[in-house]
Amino acid sequence: MCGICGFIRFDRRASEDDKRIVKNMNEKLLHRGPDAQDVAVFENIALGFTRLSIIGLENGMQPIYNEDESVLIICNGEIFNYIELREELKNNGHTFRTASDVEVIVHLYEQYGMEFLNMLNGQFAFALYDKRKRKLFCARDQMGIIPFHYTFVDNTFIFGSEVKAILEHPAVKRDVDLTALDQIFTFPGLYSPRTMFKGINSLENGHYLTIDDDGKITNTEYWDLIYPEGEDDEDIISEEHYIDELERLFERAINLRLRADVPSGLYLSGGLDSSMITMKVNQLAPDARKESFSIDFIDSQYSESIYQKIIAKEGNAKLNQRTFFYDDIVQRLQHSVYHSECPIKETYNTASLSLSESVRNKNIKVILSGEGADEFFAGYVGYRFDKMKAMNNHKNESYSAEDELKQKLWGDRSFFYEKDYTQFNTLKRSLYSSEINASFEEFNCLNHPVINKERIENRDVLRKRAYIDYKLRLVDHLVSDHGDRMAMANSVEVRYPFLDKDLIEFSTRVPSGLKLKDFTEKYILKKMAARFVPKEVFNREKFHFIAPGSPYLLQKNIEYINDILSYDQIKKQGYFNPDEVERLKKLYKQDGFTINAPFESDLLIIVITFGILLDTFFSNKTSESHMIKAFG
Repeated sequence: MCGICGFIRFDRRASEDDKRIVKNMNEKLLHRGPDAQDVAVFENIALGFTRLSIIGLENGMQPIYNEDESVLIICNGEIFNYIELREELKNNGHTFRTASDVEVIVHLYEQYGMEFLNMLNGQFAFALYDKRKRKLFCARDQMGIIPFHYTFVDNTFIFGSEVKAILEHPAVKRDVDLTALDQIFTFPGLYSPRTMFKGINSLENGHYLTIDDDGKITNTEYWDLIYPEGEDDEDIISEEHYIDELERLFERAINLRLRADVPSGLYLSGGLDSSMITMKVNQLAPDARKESFSIDFIDSQYSESIYQKIIAKEGNAKLNQRTFFYDDIVQRLQHSVYHSECPIKETYNTASLSLSESVRNKNIKVILSGEGADEFFAGYVGYRFDKMKAMNNHKNESYSAEDELKQKLWGDRSFFYEKDYTQFNTLKRSLYSSEINASFEEFNCLNHPVINKERIENRDVLRKRAYIDYKLRLVDHLVSDHGDRMAMANSVEVRYPFLDKDLIEFSTRVPSGLKLKDFTEKYILKKMAARFVPKEVFNREKFHFIAPGSPYLLQKNIEYINDILSYDQIKKQGYFNPDEVERLKKLYKQDGFTINAPFESDLLIIVITFGILLDTFFSNKTSESHMIKAFG
């Protein structure tokens, strides 16, 4: 895992000043690549690279070139099946200079053009330049595990692994994207192509860009999650067949993700998914050193310590357990927002930040995580609610404004996703300032494209929800601002066996009735887990940890939080209604007040972390210029 950045000018050749600019951009990514850094400036291009050395330790520095140096690449990420691809390419006459996994990409491009992308099993974001064609190609992996951001301004295409690198380019302006802010209030989190910075895009997962020598940018989708149409037919193949194939793919996904020239570790929450990975790693590599890392919470009602210890013992893994105190939220909240580059809806990111600190303190660079199983195997309560609703078989003959909105969003007026959006629009408008509300319909995220409705048309309700969860919850929230950003803040690469391309594509063919059987969530995963996971874990109820949010922060009377939420500061910034913020503050401070997560939103934590975002990235701008640009 590394950091990449750069720009290509279309009005002149690169200069010494451009070299200084790209160095400044590169310095903002040192946390992603502390082991080595370099820049390359040629023709009209400037490239920056920071390296976290994991594979090809001696000669994996980038850019990496093909045989005649007509093609070069800088890449953030890993190609897990590079050994197999390398052998195939050698048989086709290609010559390799390095032991790096990334080198296969330049030779695959020579062999197949951009059609090679779905041959890659990995997590990656790269910029590849073809000198002969004078074209730049930029791609993001199928699941969007690795971030890639870009903008086009003043005849210059500018890109970076993180927005903070792009902001170092002097042509880039810092303006808030109000639709992105509204996305965070409305959905699980920010989703591509939006970022919190107006005019700066996040490349969608499974997409690549072509930048021609005249500055024309073409965005192409090369992969998406495609579920079969129609209803379930689970009698075609036996249940045992699906479990066997799932276990085979799971084993292969883990083996591929254990490929590294440095030690790997394991995140171990005590839940089913991380426990499956730990136990399977022990099966596949019983003699290997295994370091597992866990967060234990000071509040006993949230502690999973007993299950962490069971799995660590049975999985032959040393358990590195860090106690997370709620005061740690206060200490890490600003740091968390800096790396997320967006407001956050819950404070759990601070626990993830603490966890990656533990990993780095043990000098481990690679960690395996259980993220992704819930979205692809019906692991959330919404899947059960859908089934209950279907069993009631109640048809609503009326057609409300909410039905009309659901039809517009999902192409299905009966499908409920998380909240009543008509009511929530009223709630948002009460929180936004009068100036913001004057343009509400313009930036309201419900009036902008959300998902490709063709991908859920004629699918059963479980697959419909799974696709929406994958697009709105998993990609840019759970594996980006929560996963990649909180780990790379401490120079740790996270790998996700459940997000293996082949395993995910197989999951689309698993009948819905084997994912949610009766009312058992993740049924097929639990059947597989029963083969190698202690019963105390695979039989336990799903545990949802909810980190203390803004009520806790308000009751702690923290100075910088009080400053952010002060009446004068809220009024000066102009985004929120200071009277409504005061009302919520009074409510949240009441003894015994709780937010019923995940069914209610912690509105003030978004206000607080948005305030931190403004202080961090926009503090050199006046409130008035903020607002003018936001509405422009």
